[in-house]
Amino acid sequence: MARAKRGVTTHARHKKVLELSKGYRGRSSTNYRIALERLEKALRYAYRDRRNKKRDFRSLWIQRIGAATREHGLTYSRFINGLNKAGIEIDRKVLAAIAYDDAEAFAEIVRKAQAAL
Repeated sequence: MARAKRGVTTHARHKKVLELSKGYRGRSSTNYRIALERLEKALRYAYRDRRNKKRDFRSLWIQRIGAATREHGLTYSRFINGLNKAGIEIDRKVLAAIAYDDAEAFAEIVRKAQAAL
């Protein structure tokens, strides 16, 4: 009985790794062993940063809302407190978009929040 050689499988696996590591610098894109290490590291970063992206965007929205509320003489925390007391339930993503795109509508929301305080 002939022995089963696995060159085809190995070649396919190596090819897959090298395809995914296209664009890496130096031998990281051509040498299988180095490419595999770089790819594993890249996938770890991607996994971690998919979670960090959510934090980063929330932070950005809060900064934008804070800057817009300071123009109306209110701090971010007082504004959010006023929204809660007024019963206005708009998430930070939408508030930041309104503050960025539509200053008049945001000014009205701030007025309602101030009135509730």
